[in-house]
Amino acid sequence: MNISVEAYARECAAQGLRGNYSVCRPDFTVEQSYDYSNEEQEVWRILCDRQTRLTRRLAHRSYLDGVEALGLLEKIPDFDEVSEKLHGLTGWQLVAVPGLIPAEPFFVHLTNRRFPVTNWLRRKEELDYIVEPDMFHDFFGHVPALTQPAFADFMQQYGERAAGLIELGGHDMISRLYWYTAEYSLMQEPGQPLKAFGAGLMSSYSELQFAVESPDAHHVPFDIATVMRTGYEIDKFQRAYFVLPSFETLRDAFQNTDLAALIARYKDDPPLDPATI
Repeated sequence: MNISVEAYARECAAQGLRGNYSVCRPDFTVEQSYDYSNEEQEVWRILCDRQTRLTRRLAHRSYLDGVEALGLLEKIPDFDEVSEKLHGLTGWQLVAVPGLIPAEPFFVHLTNRRFPVTNWLRRKEELDYIVEPDMFHDFFGHVPALTQPAFADFMQQYGERAAGLIELGGHDMISRLYWYTAEYSLMQEPGQPLKAFGAGLMSSYSELQFAVESPDAHHVPFDIATVMRTGYEIDKFQRAYFVLPSFETLRDAFQNTDLAALIARYKDDPPLDPATI
């Protein structure tokens, strides 16, 4: 790893991040330590109950199928139990982490079909917004989609190729691809209504409704070059939401596009304004 666990733990402590990075293994994983309090279990149920009322109406069917297959709603999930189910579906498993981890080990985990999930949960006073990704965002938001073979393949391929593309100067461009697909994408299959997909939407009560139902939401057909060139902001509603016709479209575009050439052409250009694309 390019950064040691000890150095990263000091950096996170200096930033006031909540996770306990001092107990990380060399690959930045930790034990889940399933010792959650009654209050934490209550927070999980509140979050799941509230968000499920929206996702049943606004989420793409693939996400809902994943929730049903994995069983995420009754209590804080045991990562090992869910990993057993998930591995049987797409070969993925979950690993516990204390929060955000460096890019290099994150990519290694994805390459090996391991998805990092934060092992702590937000507090009651943080139901609507939290700065750091917590278990609800990682698990409720990301994990159901990993039951879908085409998306599961895309995530593995992303892990395999991301570090090399960053070395070519593509850090911002490859980050935008993840942001606008794994976090904030929509899906509209031919002849079907617009639905939401992406962990940032699945775990956000207010932005999920805005992205799908508001006449002010800016919906843009998916194009991988445009996605990788479009800027974003992390602390506001997105000013553009890219609409996929299928997970296969995303996987195949990532497989078949000459991403190195795309990066070489656009890496030094200013990002596109999401409001005007």
